[in-house]
Amino acid sequence: MNEVARKKPGPEPRPKLRSRDIRGAKYLASGIDLLRPLHDHKACPNRNLHYDEYVAYLLLYFLNPIVTSLRGLQQVSTLEKTREKLHLPRFSLGSFSEARNVFDPCLLEPIIEALVANVGDAGLDPRLSALDLAAVAVDGTVLRALPKMLWALWRDGQHRAAKVHLEFSLLQQAPVQATVTDANASEGRTLRTMLEAGKLYVLDRGYADYALLAAIADAASSFLVRLRTNAVYETLEERPVDEAARALGVEFDRVVRLGCQGSPELHDRQVRLVQLRVADLNALVGRPRPPRVDRKTKAYRTTKTEHVLLLATDRLDLDACLVADLYRWR
Repeated sequence: MNEVARKKPGPEPRPKLRSRDIRGAKYLASGIDLLRPLHDHKACPNRNLHYDEYVAYLLLYFLNPIVTSLRGLQQVSTLEKTREKLHLPRFSLGSFSEARNVFDPCLLEPIIEALVANVGDAGLDPRLSALDLAAVAVDGTVLRALPKMLWALWRDGQHRAAKVHLEFSLLQQAPVQATVTDANASEGRTLRTMLEAGKLYVLDRGYADYALLAAIADAASSFLVRLRTNAVYETLEERPVDEAARALGVEFDRVVRLGCQGSPELHDRQVRLVQLRVADLNALVGRPRPPRVDRKTKAYRTTKTEHVLLLATDRLDLDACLVADLYRWR
């Protein structure tokens, strides 16, 4: 009873960061001049940290997994060699925390656009360079948000998240543009606000809305989208499938009239349907999808190692192999 209770041992202190632990400073130094126009934004005599320096430190954080906290990033700001390479000042925890409420993130958009414009052909496939439209993959990703982000509605009042709607260039292998909404925002409706001419939008089943596909065509662009396997269509032409396409898993290649009386948005357009049988990678490594009932088709999804993709595009001229590869690259 008289023995002094021993305190539980806490976590071991992290070793201090050294200059040799920090990577990516030379890559950041080559592009830091693009951030200089931000320097005078909301400049304040009581704050030594400027907007361009704030962004540079954030980029340095993302380039270094060894830096896991704001206090760790503050340690980086004390390293002479790193500061000399990037010409960055030391910062206090208070000024860095305040910065997110002071600096306008919209000012980063033209800088990101300038960076993307300088990205060349990533060399994924020469057929991408030969396309007359810019092939872009679009999708939405949910990111958990802080409780005080009241606009970030999600499941209920206790769960909050934001959704990033990202457009990604297949040719450049780089993001083109992004829109941030609350997590419940419709991906299809958000894409409508982002539509531009001269693009080939490569989309998953979440975007399989015939009105949206018609809007893409009306915007002088094209689409390649995965449909549900129970999609209704009328076959207008059966195209031959060559050996190269069959080797990729193409089962049929048809020109169709898509939809029915309840969804006539695409009735006046010829649409290409390519059915593709692909391997389920999760099943191949021992993680089969659990069987369940699909409410629409009333068919059981099994644990087979293959499944079918039904791809629709308004580009009748594309080779079936390229149609299959475009969705695979997505």
